[in-house]
Amino acid sequence: MSTKLLKKLAVGASLFAMSLTAVGGATANDITPDDVIKQIQDQYQQTASIAQRLWDLAEVGYQETESSALLQKTLADAGFKINAGVADIPTAFVAEYGSGGPIIGILAEFDALPGITQDATPVRKLIPTKAAGHACGHNLFGAGSTHAALALAKWLEETGTPGRVRLYGTPAEEGGSGKVYMVRAGLFDDVDTVIHWHAGDSNSAGAWTTLANRSAKFRFYGTSAHAAGAPDKARSSLDAVESMNYMVNMMREHVPMETRIHYVITEGGNAPNVTPDFAEVFYYLRHPNAMTVDSLWTRLEDAAKGAAMGTGTEVKWEIIHGNHAVVVNETLQKVMQEKLTKVGGVEYNAEEQKFAETIYESLNSPRLKLGSEKEIMPYSTGLGFGSTDVADVSIAVPTVGLRTATYVPGTAGHSWQAVAAAGTSIGYKGANNAAQAMTLMGIELFTNKDLRDAARKEFMDRRGPNFKYFSLLGDREPPLDYRK
Repeated sequence: MSTKLLKKLAVGASLFAMSLTAVGGATANDITPDDVIKQIQDQYQQTASIAQRLWDLAEVGYQETESSALLQKTLADAGFKINAGVADIPTAFVAEYGSGGPIIGILAEFDALPGITQDATPVRKLIPTKAAGHACGHNLFGAGSTHAALALAKWLEETGTPGRVRLYGTPAEEGGSGKVYMVRAGLFDDVDTVIHWHAGDSNSAGAWTTLANRSAKFRFYGTSAHAAGAPDKARSSLDAVESMNYMVNMMREHVPMETRIHYVITEGGNAPNVTPDFAEVFYYLRHPNAMTVDSLWTRLEDAAKGAAMGTGTEVKWEIIHGNHAVVVNETLQKVMQEKLTKVGGVEYNAEEQKFAETIYESLNSPRLKLGSEKEIMPYSTGLGFGSTDVADVSIAVPTVGLRTATYVPGTAGHSWQAVAAAGTSIGYKGANNAAQAMTLMGIELFTNKDLRDAARKEFMDRRGPNFKYFSLLGDREPPLDYRK
């Protein structure tokens, strides 16, 4: 990280502190929501600088060394106490400010997706020197959450409100389940409420749950031989992978309709005339119910065993990650909807509008129209078909989230169009809006005990009286090399 950038961010944190210090001696009632919104808007450039640097780095899961260090330094410069390398993960950290009172947590992600690169342009343009990109907007996630934590810290200081704001630096959301290890380590045990957000193509704060999921790499070991000269001596590991895939594809007809199964062959040999003695396939399995995932997983393992038996090979597998479904909290989500409505949507300038129009032309049947970035979607509930390790946090503590329009409306996540917008002011504005909404929500939680109590009651009711947490990834250690 450049010295110039670190100085710039340190100055930004200092200026942010000064902007709130100006209200010296204020009480919680003296600082209005409009004051908070303006203060965060005035510090837009700091959010943009952090988001841009994270976008440039594009570090993948458990390898986000510079990205994590950037966020830690920004928070430390503002007076946060940093606990780095938590849960046996070098890039995970917890940063805390304040004392006494309730503890409000904020989640910050910062990992990129491998295998997708794109310049910050509205037409397809790969960056040959990069092997990953922020196609899920986690550079914006990390920057916006950090800004909200800074704002809440200064609000606590200037109003004298007892309480602690705690930012969780959470690596490897993309298939690494970093938060699950942090939950297992007890890092959320004393938290009253957790706030999170995500990049998206619209502004929404509905109570949507997700799919639970589990993944594993299935590794088959065979015997190499000349594919033409001695085929009888060979036992093909690739045949085993293909046999497993065939059986799983047949299995799709006989699973609950909400199930999602996807795979990619990560290794399958190097030359057609050499029978491969090693091959690997990487599987994801998802369903709204964690117990159903667990049950279906047994059938997946049986398919792997059958493939090995039928091809005369051996198979081993490694569980890579596993997440529960999000436990929604409507008590909190309805308040977040109010805060997001207060903040409003994203307004494009002329240059951003031109960028958005060009991107929009490249989209395949977009579900939203240009202009919807200005709007707040009506409150809604339902099931989303993605998965996230935020879910395991939501099982440990009442959790509330939102999405803001950081992409051009209609953009799909994990696309080059998402990478492009995440590296521009379109993405930065969405992150800044998220910071405003999260800060307003945090202030409400610090000052409204009735809300905290009601949220806790709903949380306990949804978990049920006989709830017992189990991790879908078992007792394995963090797979720090899963992206290598």
